[in-house]
Amino acid sequence: MISLVFVAGVALLVLGYFAYGGLLERWLGVDDSRPTPAHQVQQDPAAAADPALRHDYFPARAPVLFGHHFSSIAGAGPIAGPIFAAALFGWLPVALWIVLGAVLIGGVQDMSALVASVRNRARSMGEISRRYLSPMGYHLLLIFIYLTLLYVTVVFLDLTSRTFVADGGVASSSVLYIFLAAAFGVAVLRFRMPLWLGSLIFVPLVFAGIWGGQKLPLDLDPAAVGDPGTIFDVALVLYCFVASILPVWLLLQPRDYLSSYLLFGCLLGGLLGILMGALSGSLGASKVDAWMGFENPAVGSMVPVLFITVACGASSGFHTLVASGTTAKQLDREAHARPIAFGGMLMEGVLALVALAAIMAVGVGDSKIAPTVIFARGIGGFLGALGLDPGLGASFGLLAVSTFLLTTLDTCTRLGRYVFEELTRLEGVWVRYVATGVTVGVPALFVLAPFRDAHGRLLVPWKVVWPVFGATNQLLGGLAMLVVILWLRSEGRRTWFVVGPCLFMVTVTIWSLLEMVSAPGRAPVIRGISGLLLVLAVALVVETGLALSRPPGACRATGAGGRGRGGAGADTGAGTKRDPPGPPNGR
Repeated sequence: MISLVFVAGVALLVLGYFAYGGLLERWLGVDDSRPTPAHQVQQDPAAAADPALRHDYFPARAPVLFGHHFSSIAGAGPIAGPIFAAALFGWLPVALWIVLGAVLIGGVQDMSALVASVRNRARSMGEISRRYLSPMGYHLLLIFIYLTLLYVTVVFLDLTSRTFVADGGVASSSVLYIFLAAAFGVAVLRFRMPLWLGSLIFVPLVFAGIWGGQKLPLDLDPAAVGDPGTIFDVALVLYCFVASILPVWLLLQPRDYLSSYLLFGCLLGGLLGILMGALSGSLGASKVDAWMGFENPAVGSMVPVLFITVACGASSGFHTLVASGTTAKQLDREAHARPIAFGGMLMEGVLALVALAAIMAVGVGDSKIAPTVIFARGIGGFLGALGLDPGLGASFGLLAVSTFLLTTLDTCTRLGRYVFEELTRLEGVWVRYVATGVTVGVPALFVLAPFRDAHGRLLVPWKVVWPVFGATNQLLGGLAMLVVILWLRSEGRRTWFVVGPCLFMVTVTIWSLLEMVSAPGRAPVIRGISGLLLVLAVALVVETGLALSRPPGACRATGAGGRGRGGAGADTGAGTKRDPPGPPNGR
């Protein structure tokens, strides 16, 4: 049963890529004859005077950019979400939502956001909204995005630190991996080493680092350094600060390219292990029921809980920030949008199916066991079916999860820097340092400060923020699709293929936030954050409705006024500090 569910799910995702992906290219008007913003900046003599601009805009080969994009979006969500949801409602509704959601909603959202950004000079969703919404709508969306990035950073910062404390070998391997990524970037992009040769050398070194990290674990003695978690928190904050301001070619591109091999190894090992386990009979029947009922006493109704719990495995608003924040600035050709954005979402669906297979094989067990541990045990069991050591396989799975967390963490920091600069409209070389400092400083204060509940008990930071993560992350995707709809309308293109997914995600997520605000048992901080984000979301929906009620020309004129990156320069072709050169919409 486990192998049948997995193979059927993967087959449907592959079919969706070729069938529906081709239709999306046609509806979005993908055109390889258009120069992408990455090329526009690198070929513009005026951009040479702005090293910050050239650091962020750099065309990447499709395999390298896919590695960055996939590693950035594949965090804890597609692993923890399906495991949580299957334990609540059974594996059948989870499998259906992963497949249908990834093809019809998540893939549409990601690919349309990337193409919209590329056509608008690689601007973020917030910057694009300035052209089609009112100034108030633009600022509301930026605030919503920035708040989302801050608490996502809190979750990933705390989870990564706790993983390092729990397994010093993973911490050692992660440190080694960062140095290998920087060396790989210098070798390939500065010394012109062929990509195939660099991969042949550095990919095996990354996998060797798994073994080496277990031999030399970075175990911190509390008697000597105090709380190890605090030490790792500070180290991760410093890492995120440095990673966010470095040129993308030095660390971001090579790091994400190499980390994608860890993920591919997880996926391939899981696939082969599931198939071999089915043939040998070692997997057996699923230890999780297919259906556990429409209601769960702990969380309530399957609708809307299922659609915000699975999160990144079927759809994720964070993907739109990556697509329009870093990926659009590195896209080499428009034709790469389908394999990178749509394909990346479907590949994350495959990862979610592996996580679902893991809990089906391992079972729910102790409710206190972390989903990442269940996933790692599942990977260990799948690799064990191939004759490998299950213990080493579990360590490999845990390292892969930790790498995804670390990658998404510093990508959040870079995206947060972009949004901070948009909000403040500050300019100068020093701004990138201030923006990065604020973006990592706020989450650092949150994870380092002792937070207590009404009874004086200490609260775990990531657990405080996690309940609202799924709802707001999915809602961000719905809001991003509202912006895409306005852009498509201004281009005279059909919008129905985005309108349907948008309405569905906005409805279920606002429904969920309403329940969080009204639930008396929720922590006050969660109810407060949920209420603030709910108000912002409703205001943005109203603003979008007003924009849609105006003729397309009037809608664009309203959002184009004013100065700055998304203001007059957007329509005159004058450009600004972060705008690549060229006429409007990249034409």
